[in-house]
Amino acid sequence: MELPIVQRLRKEIETLRYELKSKLPKELEAARAHGDLSENAEYEAAKERQGFVGARIAQLEQRVREMSLYTTESLPRDAVAYGSLVKVANVDDGEIQSFEIVFPEEVNPTAGKISLGSPVGRALLNRKVGDEVDVQTPRGKRTFEIIDLQTLHARGTEGVS
Repeated sequence: MELPIVQRLRKEIETLRYELKSKLPKELEAARAHGDLSENAEYEAAKERQGFVGARIAQLEQRVREMSLYTTESLPRDAVAYGSLVKVANVDDGEIQSFEIVFPEEVNPTAGKISLGSPVGRALLNRKVGDEVDVQTPRGKRTFEIIDLQTLHARGTEGVS
């Protein structure tokens, strides 16, 4: 099964393609009707938007190709991976923190969503409950023990944004 982030990116591509093929040509035609294109700000803005949308579609398509290598079936069921909710305890002071491991497009630090490519995310990947990991953070080196883990399989895909 395809990951929810891939589905979301595909939907964004679809929306952008509609804009590129339907909306922007109409905007360009309307701007052309105003006459001299050399001093036509509407035309320039529409052309610029057209270039941006085309580039964004290409970027998203590449990202979808990369992410399509991951399926829910390819993710481990007993170790930290994409979509996992991980609860860790700081070995030094006992502070408990929870993280959801996500792709960079989904990062939201205030909601506890960290990238699997971040220092903490990389350290936690493929680890299991009871494992300790050392992480270099802005507050210095910290050692965390994984005290609870819910993988994407245990959570179901509806819990992942």
